[in-house]
Amino acid sequence: MNLKLQFLGAARNVTGSCTLLDTGASKFLVDCGLYQEREYRNRNWAPFAVDPSLLEAIFLTHAHLDHCGLIPRLVKNGFRGKIYCTEATADILPIILFDSAFLQMEDVKQKAKRHQRENRQGPHPLEPLYTKEDVDATLPLINPVQFNEDLQVTEELRIRFVEAGHIIGAAVVRMDVQQNGETRRVVFSGDIGRMNAPLIKPPAVIKSADYVVMESTYGDRVHADTGDIQKELADIVNSTVERGGNVVIPTFAVERSQELLFRFCQLFKKKLIPRLPVFLDSPMAIKVTEVFKKHRDLYDRELVELMEDGSYPFSLKGLTFSRSTEESKAINDSPGTSIILAGSGMCTGGRIKHHLVHNVENPASTILFVGYQASGTLGRIIVEGTKDVRILGNTYRIQANIAQIHGFSGHADRDELLEWIQNLDSAPRKIFVNHGGPNISAKFANLITEVTGWETAAPDFGDIEMLD
Repeated sequence: MNLKLQFLGAARNVTGSCTLLDTGASKFLVDCGLYQEREYRNRNWAPFAVDPSLLEAIFLTHAHLDHCGLIPRLVKNGFRGKIYCTEATADILPIILFDSAFLQMEDVKQKAKRHQRENRQGPHPLEPLYTKEDVDATLPLINPVQFNEDLQVTEELRIRFVEAGHIIGAAVVRMDVQQNGETRRVVFSGDIGRMNAPLIKPPAVIKSADYVVMESTYGDRVHADTGDIQKELADIVNSTVERGGNVVIPTFAVERSQELLFRFCQLFKKKLIPRLPVFLDSPMAIKVTEVFKKHRDLYDRELVELMEDGSYPFSLKGLTFSRSTEESKAINDSPGTSIILAGSGMCTGGRIKHHLVHNVENPASTILFVGYQASGTLGRIIVEGTKDVRILGNTYRIQANIAQIHGFSGHADRDELLEWIQNLDSAPRKIFVNHGGPNISAKFANLITEVTGWETAAPDFGDIEMLD
């Protein structure tokens, strides 16, 4: 066999997912994501390790920015191959990429003003990584593929997308490579979801693989019992209501926003919290919600039953979709306690920064984190207890209550990841653990070997592995 893997992102870190599969005859990328950790953002500007014009295709596991966010830059630099993904991912991808291009343009404007005011220069040119025009050039390359259908990509490569259970449309990519009368199966997990998560179907069972590249975001911990999520959420909301503040939730537009609406729908229905105004202050999340409505065949049983009972999470009484800037600003004038869902989920950009400015110094308010906060992001800095934070060029003292619910995660935890990999009927030739913190990936790789006896490694950035 003449197969080679090179780990070009999310190697002993979480964001920037990107892995090169080189068959000798063709080169493919699995994901091409944006780096979001502060210490790795310089890599977003670095030249690609492989000439984009030489790539045959990209296999996109899902439409989170850390998996797809550098694709337009790849196109800007010469990529003209196909982008294969599921149908739901194909619907979400333009939403994510256009929003990313817009935020980058806005960030450049803000930095230009700040650098001029502070009489300094940044490490990179004051220009976006890519523009709306680059996204426009990306969209014709998207080739939707149905779940659980084989696709012959080249003479030697056949792929199949199966459910990953992470977000709507998220897939595990199964590749069968044929060379010289032999076949090797290489499986890329993407981000693995939870077996009992609401909204979408659980991860599919993978029974056979020669090589597996799998994530380890939460490879060092076990999530709280999901039954506790409702109680934790209700307690946080009710205590904030007593203080008279707002519940401000930095949230990802894809899946997390919709899951929160689902959870609040349940809490209102059971009368565990008072009926409060809920603002979805994210044009992107609103558009993604429309995608959810389109792909009802991907819903799990729990959501179907809730709808059959007459409750639809995306049409809550008191729910306001804040599409315009004016509607977003008006939220600050809303009397009493409001529940505010705004992006981005790690507070790296978007409207959440403005809501933080209006609430972080208010002891009555709660800033509630319900998603992973990557190292170096503003969200991580706040969660870690830093008292003074810089937001939109100014410094603010954190006086609001800071809360975090880990059970909300769309990622499988340590035990669930172990269960997923142990579904294999026989030992793979090797497992590669990525998409985790520097110590977490290595620790989880060791755990797999201890439990199964299978050869497992946690590659470093740039590492090359020959697959026999």
